[in-house]
Amino acid sequence: MLRRIAPALLTVLVVALGVTALAARPPQGIPQRTADFVVLAGVAGLRWEDVDPQSTPTLWRMAQEGSIGSLSVRSAHRPTCPVDGWLTLGAGSFAAWNGSRVDGGCPPAGVAVEQPDGIGANLPDQESVVQYNQQRLAWGAVPGSLSESVRCSVAVGPGAAVAAARPFGRVDRYASALPADPRVLLGSCVLSIVDLGTVAGTDPATRAGEARAADAQLARVLAARPPRSLVLVAGISDTDQTSRLHVAVADGPGWERGWLTSASTGRDGYLQLVDLAPTALAALGRPMPERLFLGRPATSSGDRPADLVDAINAPADADREAAAQRDVSGRFFTLLAGVQVLLALAMLPLLRRARPHAGPSGPTPVSGRIVAVVELLLVAAALTVPAALLADAVPWWRGEHPGWIFAGVTALLVAAGTTAVRFAPGYAGSLGPVGAVAGLTTFVVGLDVLTGASLQLNGVVGYSALQGGRYAGLSTVGLGVFLAGALLSGGWLAQRVHRGWRPAVMVAVGGLAVVVVGSPYLGADPVGAIALTAGVSVAAVISAGGWLTITRLAWATMAALAVGIGFAVVDLRRPAAERGSLGRFLSALGDGTGGFTVHRSSTENFETLVNSPLTVLALAGGLLVWFALLQPWGGLMRLFGIYPAVRAALAGTVVAAVIGGVLDGAALDVMGAAAALVVPMAALASLRVLGHAADRTRPVPGRFRVDGADDDSGSGGVGPAGGGGGPTVGGGPLGAVHPRPISGPPASAPAPDAPPSDPSAGADDPAEPTASGSTPDAAPPVVVPPRQVTRSSTEVAAS
Repeated sequence: MLRRIAPALLTVLVVALGVTALAARPPQGIPQRTADFVVLAGVAGLRWEDVDPQSTPTLWRMAQEGSIGSLSVRSAHRPTCPVDGWLTLGAGSFAAWNGSRVDGGCPPAGVAVEQPDGIGANLPDQESVVQYNQQRLAWGAVPGSLSESVRCSVAVGPGAAVAAARPFGRVDRYASALPADPRVLLGSCVLSIVDLGTVAGTDPATRAGEARAADAQLARVLAARPPRSLVLVAGISDTDQTSRLHVAVADGPGWERGWLTSASTGRDGYLQLVDLAPTALAALGRPMPERLFLGRPATSSGDRPADLVDAINAPADADREAAAQRDVSGRFFTLLAGVQVLLALAMLPLLRRARPHAGPSGPTPVSGRIVAVVELLLVAAALTVPAALLADAVPWWRGEHPGWIFAGVTALLVAAGTTAVRFAPGYAGSLGPVGAVAGLTTFVVGLDVLTGASLQLNGVVGYSALQGGRYAGLSTVGLGVFLAGALLSGGWLAQRVHRGWRPAVMVAVGGLAVVVVGSPYLGADPVGAIALTAGVSVAAVISAGGWLTITRLAWATMAALAVGIGFAVVDLRRPAAERGSLGRFLSALGDGTGGFTVHRSSTENFETLVNSPLTVLALAGGLLVWFALLQPWGGLMRLFGIYPAVRAALAGTVVAAVIGGVLDGAALDVMGAAAALVVPMAALASLRVLGHAADRTRPVPGRFRVDGADDDSGSGGVGPAGGGGGPTVGGGPLGAVHPRPISGPPASAPAPDAPPSDPSAGADDPAEPTASGSTPDAAPPVVVPPRQVTRSSTEVAAS
């Protein structure tokens, strides 16, 4: 009875853990009105390295008194040109100008601005720009949404006119430059947008001069600001093909000496360009057009260093790290994919010659030293991604040659990790390296997530704030290696207990991993948690043996759907401003705009599939598994038969990685990251199992398996030493076919006389092996009449 209801109980437990992890969210206060006027001042290209007390004294004093942060200027076009940045500011969503672009560059700087009445202005191209964003781009942005949300707005300068123009092109009040006395103009409407100029180029002297000119204009704006006003200064865009992080400063009531943050980033000190429009409306106490804005209102958080120099160094250093990460990351993953492909090719002849032959002729066995070296290379390959994550604890991006410094630090960490695994207890066992590598990987990624995921932000194997996709929690690569490490760790632990307890062990380990991935306080990845729930359910139901039947697959699918539906119900009951990505998507489906999200996800999946080096890793790993490891000579089927919990962990990893990648718009990136860990470990374990495929298990005198017994302790026979990590102590994968004998004397026949044994030795103690891997012939072998018994599917697969 308990066995029949076990899948249902496990499903309920996994669902409860998943929904609990996803439902809990950090408290978010409702934005309160803090100002009567808002002034948005933009400087295209302004970065924190341009700010200092000498060149920009006004901005320096403003940053001293207000809140600061790094601004990601992502738009619908990359890089974000000045006109794209201004358009995105006014849309509150990712937008782009529809002008002609040369070689992916920026359209001409000039924007046609007509002033028919001397009060306002008109942009004749605005309607075509709105149609372009609505019909051609995947974000469905509506330029002019910010100005449409207030009764009146002011624009100073051509860039500000692009941001302040309503969808039909009208600018309420416009001036091409600040008048001699800007007080009247800035006080005529509750919202003013000012173009302070551009800081461009790479020459420090040129940038300093342009920053000084923009600072002088800012001084005039601050001198003429209306009473009880909020002033936001933003480096509104990039100015060349290189994306960077830019300046964001807020000065006004309630914005004193803190870090800028928002719900869209979830990290102190980081803000998105699309957050500025909702921030202005929230400060004015105006309602949000939730269907049009992708951004969320900014807030000010504490814990900023008292010394402004130290405070500004943090976002400036983040900008340098993000810029270096962009250059190093592509080369790292390309090199990793190439190395793993070469290692896979080198594995083919080893697998062919790894299995000893009992006959007089056969392939020449591979040297033990070569096998040992290949095993260490496989361990090093599996540890490369977690080592690269740890490398970001060292500020390699500050050096003159950041790429080489990162490579050196990563190589040292890989060597240290490989050494630790090599001398870890149980390394000689077939599953020893698998457990050590999986546990080490899970520990490294999990510890980073538990401490704020600081190593993944702008990290080589993490996410970049320049891309504007994620700012907190688990990255795509982090999700792949974490779910693979967690499930492999669960499979390794489950294999060491009785088969009846294996599903419980898988659920316990996998459930904790679901909490880490899905909790908004930790991994902040609800899609990954739902995918991992499906993987854990698959692993749990087949961990005790048997195959992935339709019924078991149905339970796994039901668990994932239950977690998704449960979280969706909880998320939809929250206020619109506090909903997560799943709740916002379902709301968009309700109001008819969900097609934009589906289109974006499919586009991102295709672009990632054809451009990411991780796709090569996933495909190469799949080819090695299918055409080599799963072949009769590959050893993986034998490994699966001997260790059903490991087979379950690998199956769960594939399910979770595929679902997580597709639903998250990452295509095969999650699978590729998981394959970087799983495939080398599967190949290593297969090599070890094949190395003992011709060994024979000697039955222990006086011990017979009762017909029909479900003894999974593996104590029925004694095999060569070194089988630790399996279900037995003395046998394990180094035995002939299975760690216990599958034949014995007939039930009616008397037991054969057993040779005398040492009474001090236990019945389950293995015999001491010789150097050749067999037990010494201290006693004549026991002749056991053959008897056919019923074998489980696990044993059949192993034979």
